[in-house]
Amino acid sequence: MFVDRVTLYVKGGDGGRGCCSFRREKYVPRGGPDGGDGGHGGDVIVRAVAGADNLADVVHRKHWRARNGGGGQGSNCTGRRGGDLVIRVPPGTLVLDRDRGNVLKDLTAADQEVTVALGGKGGRGNRAFATATNRAPRETEPGTPGEERWIVLELKIIADAGLIGLPNAGKSTLLSRLSHAQPEVADYPFTTKHPNLGIVRSGGDAVFVLADLPGLIEGAHTGTGLGHEFLRHVERTRVLVHLVEPLPPDGSDPIDNYRIIRRELELHGRGLADKPEIIALSKAELTGSEAVRERLERELGREVLAISSVTGQGLSRLVGAVADQLNQNLETGSQKNETQHRS
Repeated sequence: MFVDRVTLYVKGGDGGRGCCSFRREKYVPRGGPDGGDGGHGGDVIVRAVAGADNLADVVHRKHWRARNGGGGQGSNCTGRRGGDLVIRVPPGTLVLDRDRGNVLKDLTAADQEVTVALGGKGGRGNRAFATATNRAPRETEPGTPGEERWIVLELKIIADAGLIGLPNAGKSTLLSRLSHAQPEVADYPFTTKHPNLGIVRSGGDAVFVLADLPGLIEGAHTGTGLGHEFLRHVERTRVLVHLVEPLPPDGSDPIDNYRIIRRELELHGRGLADKPEIIALSKAELTGSEAVRERLERELGREVLAISSVTGQGLSRLVGAVADQLNQNLETGSQKNETQHRS
């Protein structure tokens, strides 16, 4: 089961109560107060861990509560501290406050973490209230309650390149051909219900992560279909591979289909339309596909690759184009960082 969005209730542990105690020992007159402080409550922490790929491990538990702090004891003994509770999530998880709507942390790499609910502080024992004029205080403090809130965990797949296009454009078949991934493939639309990842080798030891992103439809930016669920995964990719079907079964125009997806990216915003894009005409083994590819190039004024997941035509060229674009992105990013450092 693939889960990329969950809502959880989190609560830090309550602080322990301070102790009211007096020293009572033989031959020790006027021993005085010796009540210890209560222990602090544990925190609730969300931590990104390597190896996880979705939120299925946390979806079945809605309430996460850290341990309470222990009460103080006599002989100035402080109560034990409540243990922290760690919620383990995949890298790429966005942590949001449900009610306020603000982002608490974007966990983009393994071992990053954020404390979403602080534990309460332990209350003071009567020893802390002793003064020169009040040598036998009986005051104590209860521990403060831990923080509580509802949070939303939203996973955005982190991939180097993402396959986009209308349903049934051949994205899943292409991913299965280029990698060892085994997404569901069928001759009907919307076979892909969630993103699939695959490792693609581009020569030598060079590899990149390719994501098969579920098919978008017109109106996706407004939430039509599963638009918002699909589009947010595109935000993490560095390069887009736009697959266009040459001869759609519904008789639609391939150029119009291309522009539908581009418009959805623009309307969604968040820089999706500005990402580097490689256009590829899928199913090049079909008769008449070459004429469609040439027409696409003329209309768009850009190179359009011809690929076939069935025959293998153009696949090595597509992989090389993606690898080259990723390398250009790295070089551009390095130059920007160097310029900022100098300035």
